[in-house]
Amino acid sequence: MNADAPASGRTRLLMIDDDRKLCRLVATYLEPLGFDVAAVHTGPEGVAQATAPDAAWHALILDVMLPGLDGFEVLKRIRAHSQVPVLMLTARGDETDRIVGLEVGADDYLPKTFSTRELLARLRAVLRRSAAAAAAGAAAAPPPQEIVVGPLRVNLDARCAVLGAVPLALTPVEFDLLASLAKARGRVKSREALLDEIRDRNYDVFDRSIDVHISSLRKKLNDDAKDPRFIRTLRSAGYMFINPDASG
Repeated sequence: MNADAPASGRTRLLMIDDDRKLCRLVATYLEPLGFDVAAVHTGPEGVAQATAPDAAWHALILDVMLPGLDGFEVLKRIRAHSQVPVLMLTARGDETDRIVGLEVGADDYLPKTFSTRELLARLRAVLRRSAAAAAAGAAAAPPPQEIVVGPLRVNLDARCAVLGAVPLALTPVEFDLLASLAKARGRVKSREALLDEIRDRNYDVFDRSIDVHISSLRKKLNDDAKDPRFIRTLRSAGYMFINPDASG
């Protein structure tokens, strides 16, 4: 397998993992299902292929443990250039790895003991979200819809947000969360409702990813959970977007 962007018409997938046997297994399983799978095996190679000027990947599979640069650093560097969907692989499904990966900008995570069927389901979920966002941007539409809350402007059509004069570097999931909360400002959104809106798969009741994404979003909004300007936590209920200019 080489890392050249494959011909159009198939799903182009880059796998960044030093386990060559696993890369071959994934390619063997996915290629008959419409994927073209390329693989590189070190962190620096992954960054180079994912951020190349002519990169045209539909999604990435990224391992945490890599030679040269670990997966978290690789993801940070990719996110500085691209919002391509990233499915991160974590050894033993370690919770710390999953939380750090989501904070850095992974779209989903999967323990390395995954089944090929689960891998396919997760990939299709992140690809559906990416395709829906691209279609929304390309479709003819009326003037951009914008939600303004204090110094924050959320452009729903362009899928971008600006705080004051500073554009926010949001992952697709973070933008979907922000848009959902901003549209419902003044009303509580439960974790379950938010997960239903931003994800294409079912989560169990112990899933903490929504809280991780909210924490990351707060950091980018310069928001303090203890004295919030934008996102208020309501114990056992969920989250509510508030107007920072409103009294009380």
